[in-house]
Amino acid sequence: MCGIVGYIGSREAYPILIKGLQRLEYRGYDSAGVALLDKKNNLNVYKKKGKVSDLHSFAKNNDCTGTIGIGHTRWATHGEPSDINSHPHFSQNKNLVIIHNGIIENYATIKERLIKRGHVFQSQTDTEVLIHLIEEIQIHEKCKLSIAVQIALKQVIGAYAIVIIDKNDPNILVAAKKGSPMVIGIGNNEFFIASDASPIIEYTKNVAYLEDEQVASLRLGEDLKIRNLKDKEITPYIQELTLELEQIEKGGFDHFMLKEIYEQPRSVLDSLRGRLNTGEGKIKLGGIDDYLKRLEKAKRLIFVACGTSWHACLVAEYLFEEFARIPVEVEYASEFRYRNPVIYSDDVIIAVSQSGETADTLAAIELAKSKGATVLGVCNVVGSSIARATHGGSYTHAGPEIGVASTKAFTAQITVLTLMALELASIKGTLVESAFRELLFEMELIPKKIEEVLKLNDKIKEIAYTYRESRNALYLGRGVSFPVALEGALKLKEISYIHAEGYPAAEMKHGPIALIDDEMPVFVIATKGANYEKVISNIQEVKARKGKIIAVVTKGDTDVKKMADYAIEIPESHELLVPLIAVVPLQLLSYHIAVMRGCNVDQPRNLAKSVTVE
Repeated sequence: MCGIVGYIGSREAYPILIKGLQRLEYRGYDSAGVALLDKKNNLNVYKKKGKVSDLHSFAKNNDCTGTIGIGHTRWATHGEPSDINSHPHFSQNKNLVIIHNGIIENYATIKERLIKRGHVFQSQTDTEVLIHLIEEIQIHEKCKLSIAVQIALKQVIGAYAIVIIDKNDPNILVAAKKGSPMVIGIGNNEFFIASDASPIIEYTKNVAYLEDEQVASLRLGEDLKIRNLKDKEITPYIQELTLELEQIEKGGFDHFMLKEIYEQPRSVLDSLRGRLNTGEGKIKLGGIDDYLKRLEKAKRLIFVACGTSWHACLVAEYLFEEFARIPVEVEYASEFRYRNPVIYSDDVIIAVSQSGETADTLAAIELAKSKGATVLGVCNVVGSSIARATHGGSYTHAGPEIGVASTKAFTAQITVLTLMALELASIKGTLVESAFRELLFEMELIPKKIEEVLKLNDKIKEIAYTYRESRNALYLGRGVSFPVALEGALKLKEISYIHAEGYPAAEMKHGPIALIDDEMPVFVIATKGANYEKVISNIQEVKARKGKIIAVVTKGDTDVKKMADYAIEIPESHELLVPLIAVVPLQLLSYHIAVMRGCNVDQPRNLAKSVTVE
């Protein structure tokens, strides 16, 4: 949610800001803006409701000079999407300008107090209240901007990532964060700021990640300075980015989503690399080595996640219970923290997030830690907040995922969670050696099997054309394929805006069967396995009510193919590894349907890639 970019140095700031905002578009937004400090110390602010391209069209006819600037893409929380509510926002005397990602929960109380002191507000946003407060403190305390920011942030409740320009001190940017991500790029007498590394990688690989309640001063001619809200100096930890520029480009594909679907053989392989040794019959996940004893002795695992990551955790529930014979609970992170959950000190909590910045998941982590539980993380972004907040964990190595609708992150998460389940099973001795080695061998084959599925793209595109105008859809699966049905339905509705629901196939008779008619497409995961005959019965029930069946079947299947309107054959695999393969045709179906409907596939309406506020 929201995107932040900033620059201070000797280059012209505006091109850097616009390109940075374009690279942050995937985060989701409804308006954009920039602020530039020119050589005459004029603060020029340009902002527009709509896309970054709309902002650029508006701003390019005005004075866009200056070597210090900040830019923002806004996802509306307080106040509707509009030019006025867009960021950046001025302070009362227009000497300060701010961009902000997050929510100030007690803004109304602060605003009321400031109005009584003569402040006049132009927007409906909480952000404008914050910059007025900072200015009020700066004037009253006669202090420099960084000190005013420290004092102000002690008074606010909520989440924030902010960057501020002060026209009276034109050689500095001041930034701070709590609960929302922020990375600082360090160049040759220049600094870059962004919500993530994608706007920075073109210019420098040396970065520092701000921690919660830290305030950074980026002054020309000086080293980066960081202090916390207690005014304690923090030594910046500078690290080198492993991200490459080509990873965040489309690489000849029409959309990032399609590129990322096709990257899955590589992302799954990268998530296996160095961890899976079929020759020796071993798995080694270095990030959880120190916690294997706690995993072995745990009486229960609790997974917390949101959205697609929650679906990956549902798959993991089957894997851990089957392989490691340990009870598993899967929780929505957004609900977990509010229902006073029962957590024991010998529980192990596993938090899963693509971005590593999901606000609800971070809050769930803190709650679990406060109860004395061990918390492990599975995320895709090195140095992210979840990676830093958890006791240990594993990265998925999926590479940057730009498309809002998660694809390769899902399969990479399942890959890592499968390895975790198998490693735990090996330690506990809950799998016989022959079965364990067979599963390792099957895991090694998954990338090639995904490649085979991707070769079916043209056929899947034909199926998509048939159902592009559907108004509703059902997705059915049994056992470990039920979460795949949920994920398939989520992909369709979030990028094509077709109403879709996923169900365990047997639950169809408990309500959804009433919806089935000759216009209802029903997508069924009907691969060979323990539930195969049961799924065939469910398909027959749909056919009896004239529903249209699109089935994902095991290659060579003839029984389901006879009943289905369309059948998509995928390579045979171990039943519990089917989700890694079966989800791919559902991703392609959703993609092609959305494109045929003229939808913005990479930036679906109202959605954000990383939900960093509640």
